Amino acid sequence: MILKKTSFSTVFLLIVIQLTSLAQEKHYYQTDFSIADFQERRSQIFDAIGNNSIALIQGAASIKGFKVFRQNNTFYYLCGLESEHAYLLLNGKTKTSTIYLPSRDKARESSQGKILSAEDADLIKKLTGVERVREYGSLSNDLVGTGLINRGPPYLYTPLSPAEIGNDSRDEILHGQARAASDPWDSQSTREARFKKLIMERFPQFKIRDLSPILDSMRLIKSPKEIEIIRNATEIAGLAIMEAMRSTSPGVYEYQLDAAAKYIFYLHGAQGDGYPSIIGGGANAYMGHYFRKKDVLKDGDLVLMDYAPDYHYYTSDVTRIWPVNGKFNKKQAALYKFIVAYRDALFRYIKPGATSDEVLNKAAVDMKEYLIGKSFVKPSHLKAVQNGLIFRGHFQHPVGMAVHDVGRVHGVTLQEGMVFTIDPMIWIPEERQYIRIEDIAVVTKTGVENLSDFVPSKIEDIERTIKEIGLTEFRPVKLLPLKD
Repeated sequence: MILKKTSFSTVFLLIVIQLTSLAQEKHYYQTDFSIADFQERRSQIFDAIGNNSIALIQGAASIKGFKVFRQNNTFYYLCGLESEHAYLLLNGKTKTSTIYLPSRDKARESSQGKILSAEDADLIKKLTGVERVREYGSLSNDLVGTGLINRGPPYLYTPLSPAEIGNDSRDEILHGQARAASDPWDSQSTREARFKKLIMERFPQFKIRDLSPILDSMRLIKSPKEIEIIRNATEIAGLAIMEAMRSTSPGVYEYQLDAAAKYIFYLHGAQGDGYPSIIGGGANAYMGHYFRKKDVLKDGDLVLMDYAPDYHYYTSDVTRIWPVNGKFNKKQAALYKFIVAYRDALFRYIKPGATSDEVLNKAAVDMKEYLIGKSFVKPSHLKAVQNGLIFRGHFQHPVGMAVHDVGRVHGVTLQEGMVFTIDPMIWIPEERQYIRIEDIAVVTKTGVENLSDFVPSKIEDIERTIKEIGLTEFRPVKLLPLKD
């Protein structure tokens, strides 16, 4: 009996080892971009930093707890690799790229599957097109071995702006860092600041330069492949908002619309949300970034939803507003029609060579014509739309790897490949009423395309969509605690 048990245990162990080995051989790497895409991006960095410089990019750190690792946008943008604690060295003198990675963690791989590491050098070179892959303990020696230190002064470029990971946007990260800096009991510094300090302490010969402005200008102009991914993200966002419309009725909670949207996100392969959903019923919509989603939707109110997924490291930014009871009243309809007409006017003038100011100015002229003969229920409503004619925020921000993406679309000439939001809005402070919609504009060779045009925006289309059966009706919420 003992011999039989031993034989069975041995066979079982061999099977487990074989299965583990097979699992480790299955690697995951992005399939959206080609080696040539990444090589072109790195080539632009070489051109920008010159021959007497290097660029060093730090990947995202490992995740604490039971969270899924996501690479930061910059590192992914330059090589597509999703391994933690990675570094990318771009040598301007030799025009070569090196990725530095931790060594293989066999115990971790046995439970999580293959993690690309320094031992996978040949595979990583084949996937990314870099010339070298080394263990990250070699980075210090390689910085000395660049051959630049004795030629001085050599420049080392590294991103000094905060890294975006998941649903982060740089502007929001900076505000968070500012709040932390205002707390005398919070001594934390940014990861970028610590990295810069380490470089300066260990290699004071290098003059540190900020790589962020170079990367920002590159990311502002999207390639056809990037636009394709943003289009997919926009379609998922639109489908999610439409599902939320169908799931809307008095008595439904704001968070239940969030749940319906998230189902659509994950159903279509999103890895989360591009930013926390903004879902505000009634006066909650008056707060531009209302994230709490705790209140019940009330008959007679409007509900605003602004949401998009994190899809293949890109996102979108789509907003719609609709009546909770499924029918716009006269007051709501007049204000809402103004917003939709403003959206259409703005899109009429977007094209290569135009500027945001030109688009806004021409659209405002059109909207003055639109208002001739129009009536509103209250003088405060007329005042709100008149204020909308001089508001400059209808032309908003770039969209791409982050919802508030890097780069500028104000004060610059529009170019093919720019992607940004058109976001007409008005406020009625007396009623704490806020009305807006938001669409994704991509500048084409001859004009503009509205990627979110398919999402209902006409009153009749919205009201028809709300009448359709939604997820919350197929699977109504069950009261807790559950009882027999």
